[in-house]
Amino acid sequence: MLLRWLVLILLLVNALFFGWTQGWLDDIVGLKARGDREPERMARQVHPEMITLLKPQDLQALQAKTCVEFGPVDSEAALLAAQAALLHAGIAASDMQAQQQNLPGVWAVVTAPLAPEMLARKEETIRRLNLGFEALPAGELKFLLLSRHDSEKAAAAALDTLEKRALKGLLVSRLQSPTKRHSLVLAQVEAGQAQGLRGLKDEALRAGFKSCATPPTAASAASAAR
Repeated sequence: MLLRWLVLILLLVNALFFGWTQGWLDDIVGLKARGDREPERMARQVHPEMITLLKPQDLQALQAKTCVEFGPVDSEAALLAAQAALLHAGIAASDMQAQQQNLPGVWAVVTAPLAPEMLARKEETIRRLNLGFEALPAGELKFLLLSRHDSEKAAAAALDTLEKRALKGLLVSRLQSPTKRHSLVLAQVEAGQAQGLRGLKDEALRAGFKSCATPPTAASAASAAR
């Protein structure tokens, strides 16, 4: 009797083992008979034809160091937001360098605003002196812009020269105030990582990345970690 039970148990164990090797019991025992080689994984691939193996030279190109620059942006707040976004993306603070560019203002020699009936006469006078100009709106009136300069002093000198040529009714006007532009330079990033940075969709990074125009220098760059 005992021998009969042993035979039945052995048959049952063998049947269970056979069922497990066929994968019938995978969902029950939680241990897959075929390990990680399930054919359904291959079936779930999306566009497998797009997967390519990198050649050694391609891998080297992705690992090559390059310099990329973010910006410029107009405010320090935008710069700080970009730094925070890059930190969140895994870029170390020590790998970022903040640069600042001081842009001069724009001053111009212009006429006083002119009514339409006076505009044509002033244009004709300027043409007789072989001077160039451009018409700019000023509400319902217009004024003529004769020259642009990067300092008020230079504009004043140009105004003086024109007045000596008997051209009256001119004045110096500031078209744009001096501004500061901020950039972030990442001097040593892998080419593959640089591609990833260009693909970031964070709103704080909307100014985008480009290749560095000139390598950063200690005199012109300050560490963003400060």
